[in-house]
Amino acid sequence: MAQDGIVQDLMDQFGRLPGIGPKSAQRIAYHLLEADNEQLDSLSRVVSEVKARTKFCTVCGNIAELDLCPICLDDERDATMICVVEEWKDVVAMERMHDFRGLYHVLGGSLSPIDGIGPDNLRIRELLARLADEGVKELIFATDPNLEGEATASYIARLVADTDLVVTKLASGLPVGGDLEYADEITLGRAFEGRRAISGGV
Repeated sequence: MAQDGIVQDLMDQFGRLPGIGPKSAQRIAYHLLEADNEQLDSLSRVVSEVKARTKFCTVCGNIAELDLCPICLDDERDATMICVVEEWKDVVAMERMHDFRGLYHVLGGSLSPIDGIGPDNLRIRELLARLADEGVKELIFATDPNLEGEATASYIARLVADTDLVVTKLASGLPVGGDLEYADEITLGRAFEGRRAISGGV
C-alpha cells in the first residue's frame, strides 16, 4: 500500500532520479526521516548550493567550481595526451582507474542526426583549437561503444587525419551499446591499456 502525503512525495522525487527504483527511493526517504537535523541541514545546503557553485571548465568542459577544473589546473598532468569523452560523468569514470595522467576534452554529447545533434552542437571546434595550440601528441577516444559514439570518434578522426597526431581509441572490453560511466575500473583499465591506433603517428 502506498504511503500518503509528503513522505510519498519525497519517495516520488527520489524515484525520478536515474538508477533509483521504488524500493531504493523508499529506503532513502526512510533514512532521511530517521536522520538528525544536522545531517538534514547539511544535505539541504549542499543540494541548494551545488547548482549555483558549479559550471563547466572553460578549457575541457569538465564540471568545475572555478573557470578551470582541477585536472586542467594540475601541472603534473601530461598535456601531450587528450582523452575525448562525451560527458563530464565519463571523466569521473576514467579517473577511477588511476591509470590515465593526461588531460580530457568533454564533447557534451555525441553525433546523433536523428536527435538533431550535429558537429556544431558539440565542443568539436574547441577541441580542434586545443590540438592546434597545446602540443598534443596523442588523441584518445573514449566515447561510448555504441553507434553514436563510434560515429563521433570517426568524424573527429577524419578531421585530424592530416596531422601528426597519434589517434587511438579504447580497446575491446567495453560492452557494445553500453555507457562509459557504468563501466568498472578493471574493464576500463584493460580497455585503456589495449587502445588501438585509428590514424597518425608512428
